[in-house]
Amino acid sequence: MAYEVEAPKYVRLAQTIQGRIEDGTYAPGSRVPSENQLVQAFGMSRPTVVRALELLKRDGWLESRQGYGTIVRGRPAVVEQKDRRGSEVLARDESQDGGRLVEVGQVPVPPRVASALGLPKHAQVLMRRFLVEADGEPFELVSSYFPVGLVEGTDLLRSEPLAGGTRAHLESRKKVRFDHVSERVSARLPERSEAGLLELPDGVPVLSVLVIARDASGQALQVSDVLLPADRQELEDNYRLN
Repeated sequence: MAYEVEAPKYVRLAQTIQGRIEDGTYAPGSRVPSENQLVQAFGMSRPTVVRALELLKRDGWLESRQGYGTIVRGRPAVVEQKDRRGSEVLARDESQDGGRLVEVGQVPVPPRVASALGLPKHAQVLMRRFLVEADGEPFELVSSYFPVGLVEGTDLLRSEPLAGGTRAHLESRKKVRFDHVSERVSARLPERSEAGLLELPDGVPVLSVLVIARDASGQALQVSDVLLPADRQELEDNYRLN
């Protein structure tokens, strides 16, 4: 049996705006409606509108120009068909993105994460758990795991939202370089704590997107388990970071 989940509101809004760019409603070089106009037109909150616009900027459909607002770039030369969830996880600004940091601390490494990080079963890792919310509703739980030695002396150890994203912070503080990401997707039942944070009834499965970020040598630097309701397919997707 497959389980289908409606996309978050900000994703649906981004898809609508993208469709208007593709059909010429928003022509290349023109300004898209203001945030206030989009809020009124679509009946969505400002955080949802801002998140949708940021997603379109990240994917190359829009750009911000000082003094002009948000401009349509047109259809990107190469339109990525994949969900670049891994890049989003690495770049997430916890101090600004909608949601809240719910847990930071050392934990025993989960088996799937141990395999990805190349650690023994009973090793300790640092976990940062962030609950992504939109319009006050949880829709994604991100648990990111790091080798303890890698995060020594960094702000990742702090129980405070991290500004700028984990990739930028580690590349700056530890002189490592993130090179590529792989994603493994599977369905599972959430742990009780995960279900509670996502406000899921008992027995409802989640989609687990295991995001593995590596350096050029293939050494894993960060593993993030992204949870959201899911079907029961499994796949692996690899792509290089910009």
